[in-house]
Amino acid sequence: MTNTQVSLIQIDNYGPWTVTPEPRREVDLQTLQSRLYADLSQLVGNRDGYVFFTRFDNMVAVTNGLDMDDHALIQESVRNRYPVTISFAVATGTNPAQALADATDLLQDAGSAQDKGRREILRGRVIEEEFRTPDDVQIAHFDVIDATGKFTDEHHAFDSFIHIEQAYASLMRYMREAHDSLSFFVGGDNIIATCPDLGEAEYRDAIDHVVEETGIDLQVGIGTGRNAHDAGFAAKHALEECRANSTSVEFD
Repeated sequence: MTNTQVSLIQIDNYGPWTVTPEPRREVDLQTLQSRLYADLSQLVGNRDGYVFFTRFDNMVAVTNGLDMDDHALIQESVRNRYPVTISFAVATGTNPAQALADATDLLQDAGSAQDKGRREILRGRVIEEEFRTPDDVQIAHFDVIDATGKFTDEHHAFDSFIHIEQAYASLMRYMREAHDSLSFFVGGDNIIATCPDLGEAEYRDAIDHVVEETGIDLQVGIGTGRNAHDAGFAAKHALEECRANSTSVEFD
């Protein structure tokens, strides 16, 4: 049974800040968001977690192994480097989608994301060390079969982007609704999902759904581990087995 720890990250009062005292240049906002994501990815990644950018002003992290002091240190680091601050809500559960719902409730109860008085909220609970196991996190790493040959080297670059995004949207929605999983586009043709304890049949159903809805074939490697890094690295190895064996689903 999995037990995923999910952290919701929100930039505090970001909307009003972007237009105060006057609208800021879009290039500066895009630069700030991308740099903040990169820094958070490293700060959490150095502690064996994963961060996904989602909407950039909201980010989602799988943080098994990080305690509340770790989250507070990350907030301090952001405060010292950026003109904005971040809030965290942390929740856990066998179901990643429900854990994120619980984290969302915690932040919403603390006040609006555009409330000037809501600063550096840190709420929730983590999995205590004595309750952690080697199978707490299940990560699935999906990619498009022969994306380079089918899209990158054959089609208009923007059309290729549309095709990949369609596959991502189809998979993201299906995995959320059918399997309470959280799926995130991570560049190229790669999608990473944090999942409950799913088996081969569930992953084959997801792949079948995407090909029926979009015509795009996916393959997936699945790994489990004590934290996101361990599970994700195992998933990468399993995905290589898919490529080597011309299979669609492989578990590490």
